[in-house]
Amino acid sequence: MRILHTEWSEGYGGQERRIILECKGFKSRGHYVALACKPQAKIREWAEKEEIDIFYIPFRKALDFESIFKLIKIIKEKDIEIVNTHSGIDSWCGGLAAKLAGAPVLIRTRHLDLPLKRNIFNFIHYMPDMIITCGENIKKNLENCGFPSHKLISIPTGVEKKFFNIKRDKKIKLKYGLKENTPVITNVGVLRREKGHEITLKAYKLVLEKIPEAVLMIVGDGPSKPRILNEVRQLNLNDKVIFTGFLENPTEIFSFADVNVISSWPISEGLPQVLLQAFAAGVPTVATKVGGIPEVLIDNETGITVNPGDYKGMAEAIIKVLNNYNWAKEITLRGRKIVEEKYSEEVMLDKLENLYKKLLNQKSEYSTYRNS
Repeated sequence: MRILHTEWSEGYGGQERRIILECKGFKSRGHYVALACKPQAKIREWAEKEEIDIFYIPFRKALDFESIFKLIKIIKEKDIEIVNTHSGIDSWCGGLAAKLAGAPVLIRTRHLDLPLKRNIFNFIHYMPDMIITCGENIKKNLENCGFPSHKLISIPTGVEKKFFNIKRDKKIKLKYGLKENTPVITNVGVLRREKGHEITLKAYKLVLEKIPEAVLMIVGDGPSKPRILNEVRQLNLNDKVIFTGFLENPTEIFSFADVNVISSWPISEGLPQVLLQAFAAGVPTVATKVGGIPEVLIDNETGITVNPGDYKGMAEAIIKVLNNYNWAKEITLRGRKIVEEKYSEEVMLDKLENLYKKLLNQKSEYSTYRNS
């Protein structure tokens, strides 16, 4: 198969990681994969590392005719069969280009749990042959917005093999100036407002009253970093919180983390990759009940959930995990089993590959019928 992914975003978070994971996986299976993105987009660096063909598109606005015509040329010259769009602006440009160029299949991948208006003014939402969501919750949300269920399919992001192969090693804590027995709480992800880092910090402040030796590590970078740093100062946590910045490979952090925290607000969270990665790595997780998180994190069975904004409940949950090692290990093993069976990289690629082939076959059969 010959596939083109389009991405308007300039940043690099879970959405962009999934695109690269798909491209890498399909390339390893013998398919041709290309990426269309902005020249300044961070995803470009990761695509280059995987030796994926990259085409630079301005993606200035929804009806950006320069971008549309450039994409039409790429689709025709590279004989693209499947166009998969991922964000708002590139879905307009990529969707129109796919139809005008005669690409057999148009797919839209929906990563965020936000409603979409399906009306005549947003006609782009009627065009995809299938919309892939990254979780059941996002799929249900789109159904409630009027999208037909037969054109929606949930295929969550798969977890790479390296997360299942992480060896627990407390000695790595020494690298960060910590003792081997120091309890480490982590929050891994892009530093954006919707991730609710202020809730993690308030919870951590309460945890210190019971476990004063505990350390919080905030792993990642993003636009909210100045605001989060200010929150750290206001809570007098300057000497207790470690900012690692963006890490290309977070597996090292998961090799010694004692509990991972997800404090997202119910704004746009789908099914966070970091949740599945932590489960695969054997790290107990405390998370807010938002988006697709409850699909995998079942309260007191595979982790602990709290209501969004409930920093007191989050603090109690963190303390429970840190003070009950055997119980925490038991629930984490349950979570890992779920990820192995339903959310591995291979499971994701198999589902996507089967879907792509099915859609191409349907178009081929329809074309044959029309011409007979």
